[in-house]
Amino acid sequence: MPRLGRRAARTSVPPPLLCRWDLDKTYLRSEFETVRQLLRTAFERGEDKVQVPGVAAVIKGLSETAARQGRRALIYFLSASPPQIGRAIRDKLALDGVPYDGIVFKDQLSYIRRGKLRGLREHVGFKLVHLLRGRLEAPLEARELLFGDDWESDSLVYALYADILAGRIGGDRLRALLQRIGVDPKLVVNALALAPRAVGADAVERIFINLERRTPPAVFHLLGARVVPTFNYFQTAAVLSADGFLDEPALARVAEELVEHAGHTPRRLENSLDDLVRRGHLTAAAATTLARRLRARGLLVAGARADRWRSMLGSLRRLGRGRQRARAGLGAAPRFAATIDYDAILDRVRRPQ
Repeated sequence: MPRLGRRAARTSVPPPLLCRWDLDKTYLRSEFETVRQLLRTAFERGEDKVQVPGVAAVIKGLSETAARQGRRALIYFLSASPPQIGRAIRDKLALDGVPYDGIVFKDQLSYIRRGKLRGLREHVGFKLVHLLRGRLEAPLEARELLFGDDWESDSLVYALYADILAGRIGGDRLRALLQRIGVDPKLVVNALALAPRAVGADAVERIFINLERRTPPAVFHLLGARVVPTFNYFQTAAVLSADGFLDEPALARVAEELVEHAGHTPRRLENSLDDLVRRGHLTAAAATTLARRLRARGLLVAGARADRWRSMLGSLRRLGRGRQRARAGLGAAPRFAATIDYDAILDRVRRPQ
């Protein structure tokens, strides 16, 4: 990532948009739960790899929308996969026509040489250190969007990273958390050295988690309102559009790709919007506006009631959310935590099943 200077520009140009993506299960449908699957994944060619439906359209839409808004979009991939698959990944991105500014892979062989086999599976330290390094090389005023999945620890590391940038966590508290997670001591030292230099702004706008494993969304409530778990990339695109990061043509392209190539229907897309409103990630007003524009393009169900989300929200208020939180094992925790309780999150992760 080229160093572009640390002084904030005094212009009316929107700040640069820094987008960081995980690869496996977020961009690619990778299978590596067994040794055989891991080996097969390592030797796949670019044309053999399969993207998660809609993801390429989202990335291209972010870049194109930013250009139309007169801002710069920077796209980076951060993968815990080994660098040996780098050529196949770059070939796949080229085939998909996806613009990007850099990719970082995890040097798994270094852990094997040092006999640190646990490091092959523990990714928090690796990702946190590279997120912080990337931030130090980015424009000071850049805003960030982070994209991961529910297979590893993306939501946790992204939330930690956002809190470090905002100055909400650091020093001994950060050290204790990283040690509890089991981060490699060398990476703990690196993270603690980088963290104070990266503090400056609450720069992370959103953290999107692709629910590839279909983890119940309530599991992520303790991580705060900026974490948005989504069941498909139309949901991701809808929230990005409501936030102003995807314009109408880009949102429509994502919807079209899911309808034409992934078996989605206008009714299914409509239900995806319903789900976002129910979970509080879209307001009824935003959903109504997005639906009207997509319905005009024939991408949502024609003739649907414009006030459906307001009616639904009224019903939800009457029912309350207590039962949903109880089923998720979160007790009386608030819908979204203002201050993230990382100890509670780690306690829950390690709770016997």
